[in-house]
Amino acid sequence: MTDSINGFSGDWAFLSNLYPSPVEWNSFLFPSVENAFQAAKTSDAEAWKRLTALPPDQAATFGQTVPLRPDWEEIKLTVMAELLAAKFEIPALRRRLIATARRDLINQNWWGDRFWGRVKDQGENHLGRLLMELRQRLLAE
Repeated sequence: MTDSINGFSGDWAFLSNLYPSPVEWNSFLFPSVENAFQAAKTSDAEAWKRLTALPPDQAATFGQTVPLRPDWEEIKLTVMAELLAAKFEIPALRRRLIATARRDLINQNWWGDRFWGRVKDQGENHLGRLLMELRQRLLAE
């Protein structure tokens, strides 16, 4: 990689899970990957319905209150990969992701998420990694 995109805001906001991009999951249509991801955490159908209507930032907060499905820790990376693939089926978003080729995608954040991102260069950056893996698959097609 030649350089990095450090943070998913501004010109790179489309890489964020909060970016408005309709995603279908479990026969529900969600306004963003964030909403669908928070719904996937639980088996509570009432929570799913509520998450179809919340703005993405509120979905992230609400998702912290839902009862987790017992297998969540084992499946969350697979679920995220599936939701990202669905998001980037949107042609305009697919083109923008492909256009980031040769750049590291780093979900740099200030709120302390070291699993999905990095804070002060510390963290696992799983969201960035999944986006780069998806980009590689799209480039290979």
